[in-house]
Amino acid sequence: MKIKDITNCLEEFSPLHYAEDFDNVGLLVGEHTTEVTGVLITLDTLEDVVEEAIDKNCNLIVSFHPIIFKGLKKLNGATYVERAVIKAIKNNIAIYAIHTALDNSNEGVNAKICNVLGLSNQRILIPKRQTLKKITGTIPVTKFKEASIGMGMIGELKTPCNEDDFIEYVKVKMNTKFIRHSKLLKKPVKKIAVLGGSGSFAIEDAIRNKADVFITSDLKYHDFFRAESSIVLFDIGHFESEQFTVDLLFDIIKEKFPSFTPCLSKKHLNPINYS
Repeated sequence: MKIKDITNCLEEFSPLHYAEDFDNVGLLVGEHTTEVTGVLITLDTLEDVVEEAIDKNCNLIVSFHPIIFKGLKKLNGATYVERAVIKAIKNNIAIYAIHTALDNSNEGVNAKICNVLGLSNQRILIPKRQTLKKITGTIPVTKFKEASIGMGMIGELKTPCNEDDFIEYVKVKMNTKFIRHSKLLKKPVKKIAVLGGSGSFAIEDAIRNKADVFITSDLKYHDFFRAESSIVLFDIGHFESEQFTVDLLFDIIKEKFPSFTPCLSKKHLNPINYS
């Protein structure tokens, strides 16, 4: 089995053209034709993750976040990004990142959050318009369609509950002891919007969709005012909102290649500590 067999499998599930324009997805280090000795799945490809891949004889790292994001102008080991890339190249370790391609998939990151929370009636929160090009004679015709892909998801609890109980429920399901939230509205919670990672841009979309709670991360001070007493905003943490993505990637590969078992990194830890 070659690297391209693994990447083709992932891209059948989440094509790379689903990714946002700002993103850097696909095979970042290595060659598609390399024979795979093992696959290590992680949220972030840091130097210790590359070391873990070496120890486990995995020559392909499938990472959610791209370690090369803004581009590299130098490669001398001065930063954590450069050190990870140098170690990977020296040890013939390929690095593949899927990031917002998986975010925009209707069975991707946000569907996984909905499933963990037990939400039904799931649908895309912010549908992504896809460009379709057809050739009519010699003239290209561009059309748009609303695809079943996009950022965020919205779903419903089977049974409404009060806000305090829902806070505790989310803490248990999302493995966190802390939730930053806007003012509680003392209303039943039924419809939930979710967006893994940084989701402040979707607050108004969650309100328009009449969600009772919007679960995301990386909200700034002034973002909480945008709740406007119309919704309760939950900031559960960036890592916490994306932690189950590695399990999703594992399942995608395992389903396609039942006799092949990828490894889940033991190093994909939350860089944020609480005291």
